Amino acid sequence: MLESTPNGAGGVFYDEWQRADETGYVRHFFPWWYDEAYAIQDARNVHPLSPEERALVDREGLRDAQIAWRRVNRAELRGLAAQEFGEDSSSCFLASGECVFDLTAVDRALQLCGEPVEMRDNGRLMIWFPAQVGKQYLIGVDPASGSSEGDYSCAEVVERRSGIQCAELHGHFPPRELAIKLIELANYYCRALLVVERNNHGHGVLAHLQALGYLHVYRQGEQDGWWTSAVSRPAMVEILAAVLAEEPELFRSRRLLNEFRTFVRHADGKSAAIGGAHDDCVMAMAIALGARREPAGKNSSAGALDLASLPRRG
Repeated sequence: MLESTPNGAGGVFYDEWQRADETGYVRHFFPWWYDEAYAIQDARNVHPLSPEERALVDREGLRDAQIAWRRVNRAELRGLAAQEFGEDSSSCFLASGECVFDLTAVDRALQLCGEPVEMRDNGRLMIWFPAQVGKQYLIGVDPASGSSEGDYSCAEVVERRSGIQCAELHGHFPPRELAIKLIELANYYCRALLVVERNNHGHGVLAHLQALGYLHVYRQGEQDGWWTSAVSRPAMVEILAAVLAEEPELFRSRRLLNEFRTFVRHADGKSAAIGGAHDDCVMAMAIALGARREPAGKNSSAGALDLASLPRRG
């Protein structure tokens, strides 16, 4: 058993919390109101309640005495209150530094996202919106080495017209295994356009895709794949931040939304995950939405739907 206050987004406990589905741990979150001591018994003039307070009362049944204590606590601790006296398992992990993404939009998305309608491949593939014949899809891919101690590979499936997140593949996959899984996923999603970052490990994944005969791959100029550079990366991230702020309902993955919380601007001006956190889902989604705005991503021709090609629940 591991027990801790959140203590920031990053570090051993945060990493174990995020990886619980893989490691077999069961998450238990205990909000501050479980302790009856957090109340001001002679509370007066609590009403009218703010919209946030009213939502807590309606959802959790908090008493006036608890609302009064919460107001005092928030006034004393300000920004640290959400971490030291957590109210949900997402916002309690505070990130140091200036978050790139609008946290109000992240909170809104978390309220709307819902659970996957199906999980496959031992939970490594989550599906919110199954493939529909006649629709076109893009899959943004952020590859990694496949080492169990390294970064994760991630693929985000979006519907081309709306940009809504349909599915997410996430795990430690060597390049050839990732290529095979991408082909299965792309065939399921109406022969989706694969937008694979070609930096670093992406070269190997693209080579395997070509060898395995899947040719519906995004191209820049004469090269397969998406190139993330010091120039393109900030633009990709800003596009993603703008879409989140304007349409938080498009995002379904809690893992992605939690990565938004820990993606910050560092002192050197660069934007990335804080130490101990990951940004694989963020970058895969940034690739998908960035490519969606390019000519090749706007005209993604749909192919045959092969429902048998994707592994069943496992």
